[in-house]
Amino acid sequence: MEKVQLKIEKSKIYKNLKDILDDREKEVVVGRFGLELGGEERTQREIAKELGISRSYVSRIEKRALMKLYHEFYKAKR
Repeated sequence: MEKVQLKIEKSKIYKNLKDILDDREKEVVVGRFGLELGGEERTQREIAKELGISRSYVSRIEKRALMKLYHEFYKAKR
């Protein structure tokens, strides 16, 4: 039951990403949290290698994206 609920929640988040994040932010968040259908969570290092950027830059992109998502969802709950 828990796995089904997690998949539903991931699906809801994934559907809203394109409206909130730019392409690079979306790519990092989807990769980090395995949000694509059947996706696996990947490390910052793996994503950095795929994108040809540093791990620390992936970290900054991830942090910025998560803040955007937090503010968007927090704003929606007000």
